[in-house]
Amino acid sequence: MRSINIEGKSREELGTKSAKLLRREGMVPCVIYGAGQNIHFYTDIRNFRELLYTAEALLVLVNIDGTEYKCVVRDSQFHPVSSEVEHVDFFQITDGKPFEAIVPINLVGNARGVRNGGKLKFILRRVKALGTLESMPGMIDLNIEKLRIGQSLRVSDIVTEGFEIVGDGGRTVVAVRTSRNAVDDSDEEEEGEEAAAEETAEA
Repeated sequence: MRSINIEGKSREELGTKSAKLLRREGMVPCVIYGAGQNIHFYTDIRNFRELLYTAEALLVLVNIDGTEYKCVVRDSQFHPVSSEVEHVDFFQITDGKPFEAIVPINLVGNARGVRNGGKLKFILRRVKALGTLESMPGMIDLNIEKLRIGQSLRVSDIVTEGFEIVGDGGRTVVAVRTSRNAVDDSDEEEEGEEAAAEETAEA
């Protein structure tokens, strides 16, 4: 899991009025929880350009008035019209203790079914993972090379190492659907198996 650093300052005043004033100044009210008393702070909105708009889960090293906290983003709120970030919740990580993080799935390869005219449906793009800081991935790779038309891969098909995925293992992650231009590749596979069997027999 890659890390990113942000600087923050403690919030002396809480409440809606104070939060609005901070946002007018280009700041974002935030909170850190998970390891005792909640820590309220604010930071420059520009710090979230990479943090929230990225394709991977990140470890966030938050420095507040000289004290550093290891965190992950747990939740974020955006303005309904401007879509600017308005509030961010961080979860503090304790070394060696498992924690949960939302991790994106990265599809690897070109599915066989797509090469034969099928349509790829990427249904579940992120999953909740449980692991320690040392084992938590920034992204989970899922190989789809052998996926044929009509087939799908589920959460339970994801290979994990040092971490586990929380939730229903039967949820579909990706599938290949048929289309008008799809080619039936079952005959191709059967012919390949028959040829292999004949070669084995001759040998």
